[in-house]
Amino acid sequence: MSSTFQIEIVGPDSWARVRAIRLDALSANPEAFGATHESESEIPESQWRDRLTSLNFVIAADSSGDVGIMSVETHEGDFGTTCWIGGCWVRPAARGNGVMRALIDFIDQQSETRPWGCQGLGVWTDNYSAISTYKRLGFLEKGDPQESTRQPGKFYQRMIRTTQQ
Repeated sequence: MSSTFQIEIVGPDSWARVRAIRLDALSANPEAFGATHESESEIPESQWRDRLTSLNFVIAADSSGDVGIMSVETHEGDFGTTCWIGGCWVRPAARGNGVMRALIDFIDQQSETRPWGCQGLGVWTDNYSAISTYKRLGFLEKGDPQESTRQPGKFYQRMIRTTQQ
């Protein structure tokens, strides 16, 4: 089943919207992230606004509301990346409907005006469903797993994708 999604990059005035979906993500899938619901829920509005100034937050919505989110940070990084994607999450009820594909397609379209043509992300090495999803989207594992600074003893795998444009 496929849906039509409205996808947009939101700014600092959308901090409450970003906060709400981020906290939902941390509640529903705490094992998928380095941050915790407790730590993120204590962040004040001013810091949320700062985040939305320094990072691009991309939200996918459908008729039911916000269904997916990711952040995109422009930077030159490992393996030639020009941006780093973080905090990817799709609401459980919306999974399997193409939300992540739509978000990545949106990022690809932005690479015409933003330096987002070589995308990197990190995923926990034991998050097999996310790794599988990223591989279907064209991401490849690069380098050795890295130990997390947020969660010592836990490892993440860097994955890289270059657009075909």
